[in-house]
Amino acid sequence: MSLMKYSSSKDKSQRAQGNKAHGRTPTDLGPTQRQLRAGELVRHALVEILRDEDIHDEALAGVSITITEVRCSNDLRHATVFVEPLGAGLASDQAAVTITKDQIGPAVAALNKHAKFLRGVLGRHIEMKFTPELRFLHDESFNEAARIDALFMRPDIARDLHHDDEDGLS
Repeated sequence: MSLMKYSSSKDKSQRAQGNKAHGRTPTDLGPTQRQLRAGELVRHALVEILRDEDIHDEALAGVSITITEVRCSNDLRHATVFVEPLGAGLASDQAAVTITKDQIGPAVAALNKHAKFLRGVLGRHIEMKFTPELRFLHDESFNEAARIDALFMRPDIARDLHHDDEDGLS
């Protein structure tokens, strides 16, 4: 007769919860170190590819693209590439310039149209088991930062911020 311990369903559920990091699911924890390393590897390789390769598309002619971030899926088979036109948010009069979707939209669509070609070239630049499928999106964080800066520059908001600073000193 084998000595087998029988566990109740309550024991199994307690054990399963013990494996979680303090009751949080893996999606709550954010990207793993492996995902972050793979994302940076893909980002650096794509920067070189976009610099060196000629992509024949009117929407990309004369447009310099900055790759701001690459987020890889858990299995590293899919990568979301966030892009922004080079120099976006800068202007000669020091005012923030926001890029509209109709200005960046054609460039992002062209990158998505050539994603298979870029994936093929990427596979020759990186050493990963699988070359991730690429999906390009416009990085909205620069527009959001410009909007928040403009909000802080409003006189009524600046007055409230200045007033809070004085209260904290006394």
